Amino acid sequence: MSKYRITLDGKTYEMEIELMGEGSVSPVAPKKETAAPVSAPKAVVESAPAKSAAVAGSAGAVVAPMPGTVIRIEKGEGSAVKAGELVLILEAMKMENEILAPVDGTITAMNCTAGGTVAGGDVLFEVK
Repeated sequence: MSKYRITLDGKTYEMEIELMGEGSVSPVAPKKETAAPVSAPKAVVESAPAKSAAVAGSAGAVVAPMPGTVIRIEKGEGSAVKAGELVLILEAMKMENEILAPVDGTITAMNCTAGGTVAGGDVLFEVK
């Protein structure tokens, strides 16, 4: 079991991570809080990068799951897409994250450009 201390939004948490075999890890509930959080953070540690599902906001809006740089746009405004189809690739924390269409439809707005940066929560594109 490994112990880590993380700070999230100015609050510090101590965590124990237990190795579960085959290189995967599973988060264990926080041991000690140095500040009272609104809710305990959830940590996910993956042993290999996975495809990122689209993070849908309201009415088909897809938002950036984290700050990063748009490195490639596969489908532009006016393009028809199927649910789960690759729309763009967002590089964040030295990882390429595939941003997928949440539903079948047409991209009605593309609010980012290849090479541009986005903040977490920014609307990347909209599908209707």
